Amino acid sequence: MSKRALVSVSDKTNIVGLVQQLAQFDYQIISTGGTKRALEETGIAVIGVEEITEYPEMMDGRVKTLHPKVHGGLLALRDNQKHLDEMFENDIQFIDLVVVNLYPFQKTIETKGTTYEDAIENIDIGGPSMLRSAAKNHRDVTVICDPQDYEWVIDEIAKKGNTTLETRRKLAAKAFRHTAAYDAHIAQYLTEQVGETDPESITLTYTKKQALRYGENPHQKATFYIGKKEGYSLAWGEQLHGKELSYNNIQDGDAALNMVKEFQEPVCVAVKHKNPCGVGIGADLYEAWRGCYEADTTSIFGGIVATNQPIDKKTAEEMGQIFLEIILAPSFTPEAFEILSQKKNIRLITFDLSLTQEEVNSYISINGGLLAQTKDHFSDSQYDIRYVTEKKPTEPQLQDLLFGMKVCKHVKSNAITVVHNRKTVGIGAGQMNRVGAARIALEQAKNSGYTQDLILASDAFFPFDDVVELAHQYGVAAIIQPGGSLRDEDSIKACNKFGISMIFTGIRHFKH
Repeated sequence: MSKRALVSVSDKTNIVGLVQQLAQFDYQIISTGGTKRALEETGIAVIGVEEITEYPEMMDGRVKTLHPKVHGGLLALRDNQKHLDEMFENDIQFIDLVVVNLYPFQKTIETKGTTYEDAIENIDIGGPSMLRSAAKNHRDVTVICDPQDYEWVIDEIAKKGNTTLETRRKLAAKAFRHTAAYDAHIAQYLTEQVGETDPESITLTYTKKQALRYGENPHQKATFYIGKKEGYSLAWGEQLHGKELSYNNIQDGDAALNMVKEFQEPVCVAVKHKNPCGVGIGADLYEAWRGCYEADTTSIFGGIVATNQPIDKKTAEEMGQIFLEIILAPSFTPEAFEILSQKKNIRLITFDLSLTQEEVNSYISINGGLLAQTKDHFSDSQYDIRYVTEKKPTEPQLQDLLFGMKVCKHVKSNAITVVHNRKTVGIGAGQMNRVGAARIALEQAKNSGYTQDLILASDAFFPFDDVVELAHQYGVAAIIQPGGSLRDEDSIKACNKFGISMIFTGIRHFKH
């Protein structure tokens, strides 16, 4: 007796070749709509679903496979006499293999100009139902949802006459992952459409991009998964040259792009261990690069560099003189690419500046749970600036103060950044007390020869006046901090005593 395969796919990649081989193995082919037409055009004999169900496709194709003669043929247990009797009584036949993939819901909602109605029409109902029915009864039914699986499944059928139970289990698990991811995209879209920001449950879905050589350390395994497409994204960037990215490369690259995103003017950011080691802005890329490099010529070695400008020949010549792991940029001129690609291992990656779509929330896993919060998109244009000292900053100092805070926002807390003339000259990251972070940043500035007219930024308020006392000793002229301590007045008095300008933003930027 011939086996039967039900085929209904949105993505028709390689479907004709698969079905031709199934037909050679004496499978009867059942199909619907566009898939049926595509198969018939190649001369393949196809039975329409309406011939099985004895009902026409209706409601613009919304109802075609939701029928007992389809789902009974998928779900019936071959060794259950009651099931067999009911199949005979209702003229239902077994369906042994299902090839289904779903309406392109995610692609639809990512397309510019898509309306809510368009999105709803691209929610597949019959497809997931068939996948789930076939996957549930995988003891006897083979389910295929990914064109990447066609070749090896056919090879197994050719060699063994059928798929093995082990194969059917693997394919069933994949089918449920497929439908779960599909439903997660729909749930996320509809949740966003109704403005729900604190739902009772969340289901996040990501697609595997690549297996990584190892994780944070060589004894750890790791995989890179990607989510929704957005700009300033390493996940959606294009690697033009160099060896495979590592787990730590990806984390550092993401941190660098988050900093680059803060700036409209030309900027260059160098990152080590997810913290900036140098940031420079300028009238053009070369000036920004020089500021970034000169900020810390030691730490940049082996670092990740990112910019919002195309990499040109002049800048590439200097970048090529030091060891860098990755350069991230919107593009590389042909001359710059030729220079940098001479280095075998350096990764050259482009990313899209034009995409503005971005996840609203960020997620952090903990043992047994997940923390979700809105991203810290608060910018300097939203600060409630208060000039709290007798001495006010000059306009150039104010620009450096705001620049320093943009960088400080992306430094691990407790965080202090020290700035001079549109570049960082000292960064104190991740310390257990603010004085310790300030001392590290100020010592770095001093060791680089910067001892006067410095700008200091702090991610959180000063609980005491000790940071101001230290800042004075190292030549700080102006300070920016959130304010809000019960002892703000102590720091204000200390600034007035030493002739230091200080402004409050009213916004804290902790980064754990």
